[in-house]
Amino acid sequence: AFHLCDSLQSVTIPNSVTSIGDDAFSSCKSLQSVTIPNSVTSIGDRAFSYCDSLQSVTIPNSVTSIGDEAFSGCESLQSITIPNSVTKIGDFAFDSCKSLQSITIPDSVTSIGDEAFSGCESLQSVTIPNSVTKIGDFAFDSCYSLQSVTIPNSVTSIGDYAFNLCRHLDEPSRLRLKELYCKLNLD
Repeated sequence: AFHLCDSLQSVTIPNSVTSIGDDAFSSCKSLQSVTIPNSVTSIGDRAFSYCDSLQSVTIPNSVTSIGDEAFSGCESLQSITIPNSVTKIGDFAFDSCKSLQSITIPDSVTSIGDEAFSGCESLQSVTIPNSVTKIGDFAFDSCYSLQSVTIPNSVTSIGDYAFNLCRHLDEPSRLRLKELYCKLNLD
């Protein structure tokens, strides 16, 4: 709908909208703010990808799915609030969001897609809730600033290189990851 609309700086989506389609605002380089109403239940693939100026997004409680690459390449995105209604974070959903410093994953999420947070260079800590059973391949790859990760016993699958190049993980996080990898590979 607004794909490649370089002059668009702000968007308020009307209450009549129930879903944000694939590529809806993709590559809107000047988009700084977006207001998503409670009527929206899904955010499509690449909906806000490469919106370089987008700094923060609040996703309403009505949204149940965040599509693949939904916010991929949003280099200025510093914070994101994911509501308790979301059950799946898609592949590459926040890939290369280089300014993202914190993320709260709600108890409703059961799976974190492949490369969901890959390349989030400023991300410092992550708490994965008890509801999550699957962490995808390269999910947190190249999160260079990641120091602490909390992973619950509910996780039954950790993908290949899920925490690759997370060089600054503290000792408790490293031990927990080793313990989980051993446990999951023996089962």
